[in-house]
Amino acid sequence: MSTIFAKIIRKEMPATIVFENERILAIEDLHPVAPIHILIMPKKEILNFQSIASEDWPLIQEIFSIAQSLAKKYHIEEGYRFLTNNGEGAGQTIFHLHFHLIGGRRLSLLA
Repeated sequence: MSTIFAKIIRKEMPATIVFENERILAIEDLHPVAPIHILIMPKKEILNFQSIASEDWPLIQEIFSIAQSLAKKYHIEEGYRFLTNNGEGAGQTIFHLHFHLIGGRRLSLLA
């Protein structure tokens, strides 16, 4: 699979990286819906949330921990949204598992 995220992970495309280690990458969203909009993804290619294998749950736990740390770093720990879209029906357009960390203003309710 060669999504835009795979290309960013391989450094074939530029992105503003806010966190990176050997397993996880976090970047600024190119089309933010709030002042803080960060995408956090595993470097391992996983299609979506429904495709997470049992051996990948420690990786997902690490992503959640990084999301908490980034929320604190960007001073949004008192109010933010952390979500993923699973499949086309939910609005997933890039088929590489990623989570949105969104905050920096009061957020409206989701549909």
